[in-house]
Amino acid sequence: MLCQTLEVSQSGYYAWKSREPSQHCREDARLSADIQQLFLEHRQVYGSPRIHALLKARSIHCSRKRVVRLMQQLGLSAQVKKRRKPTTRSASGGRFAPNLLNRQFAARVPNQKWVTDTKAVATAEGWLYLAVILDLFSRMVVGWAMAATEDEHLVELALRMALATRHPPAGLLHHSDRGSEFTSDRYLALLQEAGCEVSMSRTGDCYDNAAMEAFFATLTKECTARVRFQTRQEARSAIFEYLECFYNPVRLHSTLQYASPVAFEQATPFPLHESPT
Repeated sequence: MLCQTLEVSQSGYYAWKSREPSQHCREDARLSADIQQLFLEHRQVYGSPRIHALLKARSIHCSRKRVVRLMQQLGLSAQVKKRRKPTTRSASGGRFAPNLLNRQFAARVPNQKWVTDTKAVATAEGWLYLAVILDLFSRMVVGWAMAATEDEHLVELALRMALATRHPPAGLLHHSDRGSEFTSDRYLALLQEAGCEVSMSRTGDCYDNAAMEAFFATLTKECTARVRFQTRQEARSAIFEYLECFYNPVRLHSTLQYASPVAFEQATPFPLHESPT
């Protein structure tokens, strides 16, 4: 009956059923196994561009379209982004700096341009606030801090970490929004002491700090939106592990020709703590 429905002969059907898989099918099976392994090894957060880059790095040559097709057949896809941007609280009478960055998010050398912002992470205990500083040269997280309150102390801790680990030269451009924590006297004094040039986004314009917006969207998609944290400590541990064990040393970044921030900086000809002559 099946042969009648398909309008094929019985001999043709049994010949097809006993036929060995083609070389293309066997290659697809091997490639599918490689894709599935890489997807699991990288926290199930990579889409086809990064999986394709990993295969290429391992000398497994195939087209990007083939990776897309096989990932679709396997039901593998990157997590869907979930964005939520809280309103920035500006202090009345705050000392605002002009937007010197002006949406120029490329940097020629390390420690030339830093951007920063804060993010609220939900837990069953209440909010955990995260402050991050990003180097635009490599998109590396160079400073971070977490606390139960969002204030000048939180962002100051992140800045002190970045200054201590990077020792940037005078003239580094430091860009933030106009939040009260970034316009506080203590924070601005610390920037001045370090010889930093201060830049701030215009009011209500998230695109002025788009690099940080993109980073937090990635963090949300690949880390904080994947788990319902019961405690702040649980969230702290997950974020720390993501930043220090995955994002900086391992995660492939599309703006870095699919290298990780650490690998990209290791390939730079300039010392990290000095300006090029």
